[in-house]
Formats: sequence, C-alpha cells, structure tokens
Amino acid sequence: MEFIVAILTGVLYATGIYMILRRSLVKLILGLILLGNGANLLIFLVGRLAAGKPPIIPEDSSVFTDVYADPIPQALILTAIVISFGLQAFAIVTIKRVYKVVGTDDLDIIDRSDEV
Repeated sequence: MEFIVAILTGVLYATGIYMILRRSLVKLILGLILLGNGANLLIFLVGRLAAGKPPIIPEDSSVFTDVYADPIPQALILTAIVISFGLQAFAIVTIKRVYKVVGTDDLDIIDRSDEV
C-alpha cells in the first residue's frame, strides 16, 4: 500500500511540475493543484499508513498497545486542503480577470502586453 502511494505521490509531483512549466495560466493552476495534492500525500505517507486503526486511545486502556493512526499528519493535511482551496479560488478569479483584460491565458503574450 505504501509503495503505491509513494508512486502516486511521484506521479503527482512530476505531472504538477510539468504543468507548471507550460505557458498557459490555466495549466499553471492545474499544476499547482496537482503539486499540492502530491505534497498532501507525501505528508500522509510520512505519518505512516495505518488503515482502520484509531488515532485515539480507547477508554479501557491508558497507553497505545497496537498500531495507531497518527493524528498530526491528518490535521496538517486538513489544514493544507483548506488553505489550498482558498488559494485556488483566488487564483481562478485572478485568471478570469486577466483573461477578460488581455484576452488570452498565454504567459508569453501577457508578458509582451506589459511592454506596450
């Protein structure tokens, strides 16, 4: 399971970096989204995968006796998801405004329009 998640993380990173290096603003945002999801999977993978294990101590015991799910990576990922949604919404609105003003999402043409 961890091997598959590690490969998926690598694929998301590679695809995200490839999309960021394109000339289109839309592809830039898609690349940032993929890169963010890859980072979330990496944090989840570093925190160890423990499927079906609770992150809290049962009432009848005072210490962990079995493998447990670490709640810290889950809390970090939840926070990262919320922040990335806000960032993505802001970027999408910004791209829409740039498209209305310039008429294209090509970064080279937008860069040339600044020189005029």
